[in-house]
Amino acid sequence: MLLRFRVANVRSLRDEQELSFVAPEEAEAERAAARETVFSDGRRLPVHTVLGVFGANASGKSNVVAALKNMRRAVLRSYADWTSYDGIPRDEFALDPKAASETSLYEADILLEDGVRWTYGFELGSRRVEAEWLYAYPKGRRQVWYERDATRENPFDFPGDRLHDRARLARTMTVDSLLLTRAGNAGHEQLAPVFDWFRENLWDVTPETERPQREAYTAQRLLHSEDFRRRAEELLRVADLGIAGVEVEQTSSGRPLVRLEHAGGGGKTLMDWEAESWGTRSWFALIGPLLLALDTGAVLLVDELDSSLHPRFAAEVVRLFQSSRVNPKGAQLVFTGHDPSLLRAPGGGRLLQPGQIWLTEKDERGATALSSVADWEPTEDEDLMTSYLAGSFGAVPKVSEGQIGRRLLRADELARMEAEED
Repeated sequence: MLLRFRVANVRSLRDEQELSFVAPEEAEAERAAARETVFSDGRRLPVHTVLGVFGANASGKSNVVAALKNMRRAVLRSYADWTSYDGIPRDEFALDPKAASETSLYEADILLEDGVRWTYGFELGSRRVEAEWLYAYPKGRRQVWYERDATRENPFDFPGDRLHDRARLARTMTVDSLLLTRAGNAGHEQLAPVFDWFRENLWDVTPETERPQREAYTAQRLLHSEDFRRRAEELLRVADLGIAGVEVEQTSSGRPLVRLEHAGGGGKTLMDWEAESWGTRSWFALIGPLLLALDTGAVLLVDELDSSLHPRFAAEVVRLFQSSRVNPKGAQLVFTGHDPSLLRAPGGGRLLQPGQIWLTEKDERGATALSSVADWEPTEDEDLMTSYLAGSFGAVPKVSEGQIGRRLLRADELARMEAEED
C-alpha cells in the first residue's frame, strides 16, 4: 500500500507537497471509510483506498499524478535510460529560473505484504543523483539501509551489516542512476521487494490517451479468462449502457475483434466496435486495468476520471475500491477530476470523506499548493459539494457568473474600435 508521497520542484509543484493516504484518526467517519491496516510491529492505522484530487483547470491536478509516474519511471529505468541523456530528465518548475539549480525531490512511504513499512526517496540534480535513501521500520523504529550524498568523497553509507553486496553495488554505480534501480535489475534479494513494489504499482490510466491499448488489453483478458469475462460483462451491464454481453474473436492480425451485444426491440444486436459511443469504449477500456488492480492490490492512477465517464460510472469506480468485499487486497485509487458531484453520493451523503479529498490551487508564482479538505475541519453533516462550490475550501475557478461572456463582448468591442480607427 502507498501511505504517503512527497514531492518538490517537479512541474508546477515548486515547494514541497505531500499526499497522504493515512486517515485522520480523530474523525470516526474517516476511520470507518478507511481500511484498518496492521503493521509488522502490531500497530494499526486507518489507511484510505481512494484519494481524489480536485481543482480548477491548470491548477496542477494532473501534475500530482505525473509526479507519481515520474518516480516510478525513475526507479524502473534510471540505470538503463539516464546514461543516454545529456543530464538527468527532471521536469523541474519552469517559472522560476532558480529552480534549475535546485534539486527535485521524490519520497514514498510504502507498506509491503509482510507489514513492514519502508521509506524510499531521492533528490535529483541536473546531472547526478544528489541524494538517495532507504529506511525500514520492521519493529516501529527506523532502520537505515543506506544513505547517499553526492557531496561526500564516498557517497554511500551502509550502517551495520544488514545489506548484502553493498560494496559491489556502490562500486558499480554511476552518478546519474539510482542504487535501487541497479539492485532491482540485478535481482538483489533484499532490495528486490521494494523495487518490485514500484514495478507492480502506480499504473497510469488517462481516458483520452492510450485507449486503444487498454481496449486491446481488456479484450485479451476476455479471451483468456472466464472469470474475467464474467466480471467484465457484469460491469458492462451494471453501467446501464444497454449491453447484454460481449463477443470477442482473435483475428489473424493478432488484435482481438470486439463486438458488444445490445438488448432492445425484443432481441439482441451485435454492433461493430467503431459504432460504439466514446463513453462506452472508455468504460470498456477501463475495465481491464481496474480489475487487474483489484486482483493484485495495486495502486491505480486515473487522470481526469470524470472526463469521459458519466458521474455515476465514476462514483461506481470509487465504490469498487472502497468496498472491502470487492477489494479484499487493498488496491488503491488516486484520481483527478473536475466534477464536484463526486463529493456527494448520488443517493445523498458523502461519497468521499474530507481526508480523501485533496485540492490543488496555484499561487501568484504559478506554483501548486496541495491540501486536504480535512485541514479545513468541516463538520460531520456539512455538504462538501456545496461548500466546495461556494469556495469555502478554495481551489475553484475565480470566475464570476457571465464573466467569460462579458470578456468576449469586450474583446469584440475593442477590435471594432481599432478597426474604425484604422
